[in-house]
Amino acid sequence: MTEKQTIETDIIIIGAGPVGLFAIFEAGLLKLRCHLIDVLAEPGGQLTEIYPKKPIYDIPGFPSILAGDLITNLMEQAAPFKPGFTLGERAESIEQTAEGHFIVTTNLGTVHKAPNIAIAGGLGCFEPRKPPIENLSAFENQGVEYIVKDPEKFRNKRIVIAGGGDSALDWTIFLKDVASEITMIHRRTQFRGHLDSVQKVMDMASNGEIKLMVNSEVTNLVGDYSNQGLTRVGITTDEKEEVTWVDCDYFLPLFGLSPKLGPIAAWGLNISKSAIEVNTLDYSTNIPGIYAIGDVNTYPGKLKLILCGFHEATLMVQSAFKRIYPDKNNVLKYTTVNGIQGF
Repeated sequence: MTEKQTIETDIIIIGAGPVGLFAIFEAGLLKLRCHLIDVLAEPGGQLTEIYPKKPIYDIPGFPSILAGDLITNLMEQAAPFKPGFTLGERAESIEQTAEGHFIVTTNLGTVHKAPNIAIAGGLGCFEPRKPPIENLSAFENQGVEYIVKDPEKFRNKRIVIAGGGDSALDWTIFLKDVASEITMIHRRTQFRGHLDSVQKVMDMASNGEIKLMVNSEVTNLVGDYSNQGLTRVGITTDEKEEVTWVDCDYFLPLFGLSPKLGPIAAWGLNISKSAIEVNTLDYSTNIPGIYAIGDVNTYPGKLKLILCGFHEATLMVQSAFKRIYPDKNNVLKYTTVNGIQGF
């Protein structure tokens, strides 16, 4: 067997989601090379794998953009800087050389070497948070769906959506014009999502465009496991003991995803509640040369937003530059004035 050649770069980015992809651009402006490692088979992270057709509303300059289109744009933005990718492999182990560089080896034995590592949302595998319904697993892919990859699957279908976060709110808003009927269920009266999205859902309910049931939860599923699939759900409320039955073709329990750090958790980093602690000066960890940006990190006031991850990536590459060139004066340039070709 031929020994694999070590891939050398300036920054190893673990995670090829939106924040990792934007870091390529910011690093490229400083003439730093990047190589990305991701367990998924293509770049984009959750945006590509889980909800490519979901609209995103908080990207500056885009009133609304589909998650998949955002990844396409970020890849195009990064392309001039010729990043490298190791896809379909998991960053497994890390060691540090005598000169302070890092060696990252994947589960398939691919070796990477760099003076800097940026962990960009590398939360490992995601598992959907499932409600405690006795026969839930029997209807998985037979009417129960935890993610929405293709909205057209729900065209002219009756849908029950459960959840109170951004995912449940956003898909309720988006699928209103796709599904024939939507019932939204939430266990509380207060929602956890963006206030604008909450107001839109409330307005839709007031206008009779959807049915909204709060202080309620789905407790029963009925249908034919092998043929027709799900046909209706049973809903219980705080006000009454009897079950309310709602006919539906699909039940979408959108309670979010449960992330796990995987092998990164054993790298000696300071971790709090499955997130990596960082210094907000440059989003460095307790190990010099290792940074964490995006949803994978934690600090006082942390907001898990893509645009916040973009900010973190920008400061991270400035610090990475100084580690590589400690005696070189880095003058911040403005792309609006110089253009990318000037770098």
